[in-house]
Amino acid sequence: MKLLRLILALAALWAAMTPALAVRPDEMLKDRKLEARARDISKEVRCLVCQNESIDDSNADLAHDLRVLVRKRILAGDTNRQVLDYLVARYGEFVLLKPRFDLRNALLWGTPAILLVAGGVFMVGSWRSRRRLQVQPLSAEEAARLEAILAGRRGKAR
Repeated sequence: MKLLRLILALAALWAAMTPALAVRPDEMLKDRKLEARARDISKEVRCLVCQNESIDDSNADLAHDLRVLVRKRILAGDTNRQVLDYLVARYGEFVLLKPRFDLRNALLWGTPAILLVAGGVFMVGSWRSRRRLQVQPLSAEEAARLEAILAGRRGKAR
């Protein structure tokens, strides 16, 4: 009984650790070169259900539909870029796992650099203000006046 449990646990662990083979045999193209292109494109396209997986890795029905659509566009003679452009036109930029750099999403790409520069400006500004606020040592005259004030208070406290 313990051996059976161990085998089942190991099988479950193995299944969890190995990637799912989401691409079904019936959707694969006969031409190996075209299938390789379809797989390359599928790795760049986000599953709209899973959102953190490519359609190449996802078992969702929508991912299956998108894989079939990619293969249909390839068979129609589209280039990889044309297939991706078609998907972006139909589903929006979100369908790409790595968004393209263009004017519409420049802020998305530029935000890390903007934050880095702003942080540097803040650090330099705070360093300069601290330098200005450093306490200068008392002059001999100021030290004597302070000593006199403190001595007067000591005398009153007694």
